[in-house]
Amino acid sequence: MGTRQLVDRAALALGFVALLIGVLSPVFVTVDSGARLGVTDGRVVVDFVDPHSPAEHYGLRAGMVATEVNGRTLIRLPTMVDPSPMPTPDPSSGEMPPVDQVPDIPAPVAAPISPDDLQAIADQRITELQAYLASDLTTWKADQWPGGVFLGDDGRYRLGESALSVGIGIAVLFVMAWWLTTGRAGASLRGLGIPLSVATAAPFLLRPLDAMWTPTAISLAAILVPASMVPLAIALLERVENAQDRRIAGVASATCAVAAAGLALSALSAGPEPPVLSPWMLACGIAAIPGLMASGPLISRARAAQGLPDVADGTASGRLLQSTELAIAGATPAAALASNSWPFLWPFLLWVAAIALAGRFTVRPLARLASRAQLQRDLVIAATEAERARVAADIHDDALQELTLLVRRLDAAGDTEGADLARGVSDRLRAICGDLRLPILDDLGVGPALDWLVLRIERLAGGEVRLERTDGTRPPADVELAFFRVAQEALANAVKHGRPPIIVRYRSTTAGASLSIDDAGAGILPDAADRAERDGHFGLLNMAQRAEGIGAILDVRRWPAGGTHVGLEWRAR
Repeated sequence: MGTRQLVDRAALALGFVALLIGVLSPVFVTVDSGARLGVTDGRVVVDFVDPHSPAEHYGLRAGMVATEVNGRTLIRLPTMVDPSPMPTPDPSSGEMPPVDQVPDIPAPVAAPISPDDLQAIADQRITELQAYLASDLTTWKADQWPGGVFLGDDGRYRLGESALSVGIGIAVLFVMAWWLTTGRAGASLRGLGIPLSVATAAPFLLRPLDAMWTPTAISLAAILVPASMVPLAIALLERVENAQDRRIAGVASATCAVAAAGLALSALSAGPEPPVLSPWMLACGIAAIPGLMASGPLISRARAAQGLPDVADGTASGRLLQSTELAIAGATPAAALASNSWPFLWPFLLWVAAIALAGRFTVRPLARLASRAQLQRDLVIAATEAERARVAADIHDDALQELTLLVRRLDAAGDTEGADLARGVSDRLRAICGDLRLPILDDLGVGPALDWLVLRIERLAGGEVRLERTDGTRPPADVELAFFRVAQEALANAVKHGRPPIIVRYRSTTAGASLSIDDAGAGILPDAADRAERDGHFGLLNMAQRAEGIGAILDVRRWPAGGTHVGLEWRAR
């Protein structure tokens, strides 16, 4: 099973779990304030407070006296009475005269409550509770209003409110999965359809866990929210073309995942409004960092520092659109994470609108221009190859046939010197035909064609030229042609500017194909690409265009100990 299938299956499993939690939690979960009341000395008091419950988050403690339960007043607290007429400040001191309070100190309600009624009040489910320390009620002072605790939310309202977020998550999950997997959002995002839709929908679907305020729910959210981003991060890491950048992005993404889970778990000891911004900002980096890496800016700077053609970063041609799409894919879950409060939708909606506007007025027009340039270049390459084939056919069918007859006549006439000269011309013409269009490439593939090329180059190199090849599935014809032309150019440069031994390695599998040519010369100069273009030598540029035409990665660099490395890697889409 390939990496893509494993990533899709992991994303589907996480999406299914998030969907179940989002749908079933508001229906079947029973929330509780966590406060237990009892009756002591004719008063309703707090007997016990569950750890990590809403009651504890609000500051409720055992032994506090309830003054109001579920809207029913048990103890009347002093209330300021508006005087009539309004008092005026004391002219000598400028202070306002004291305002009357009724009653002067906390007192029982006018109508006594029977012990049975008090017990019934203590036994009911708490939705609202106001309580004070017994000592504060006893030492109440008119000018010092003690701080009590008002518990006005047991979590049920927040849990019901989260149903809207779940509905949004369901719509995002299925609509985005359909939109991406069908290719309507772009070919480069088609393989990211399932992990991207799950990573974007999960913060909405898991919102009920945040509303429960229980240790289990907080711990589950701390694990599932970062975990839902991981499949997308892995899929994006597969798109990072440079191995070193891939490792850096992988370490950064894993660090964000672990740190986000750890900070979210720390909310177990936080207040009723846990600091969710910090862990979820870290969770944003799980997919955003690989997305930015996959879009290519670091690769571009690395290649520019070597003076090589800018093909790996894809700023030319259709790579422009692909880079933008990958960066957006990595950042989209961040918009969903930002939509973590009522009404749950606006940050994500604004993000989608910004993408639509940017695509309509900026990215798509530029991509069309780039695609038009790509098409024109492809037509030029196709026309060049067709002309090569026509010239090769004309030489083979006309000049070579006549030379063959001439050789026979010279041999029959006894002109050995003339016959040898004609044979030499005939051999050179056959070599030219092979350069123009090699029949073995069409019939047997690039592996056997490289065998022929290496044998021919070895005679010119004056030293060892070795081919190491592993032939699996044959790539498409245009890919084979590009590989062969890049090998031709690289070997010609190795013979001209390098020295033996020259090692050619070719490998093809169902996942793609790779080619490398290494020599033992002094190595390519850092400004070789710029100098070659100024001097009218377009070998590097031709190789870059060949690679870009098939969506492959071209890597040309100098080894630290000397020698030039030319690498070409193509992955099946």
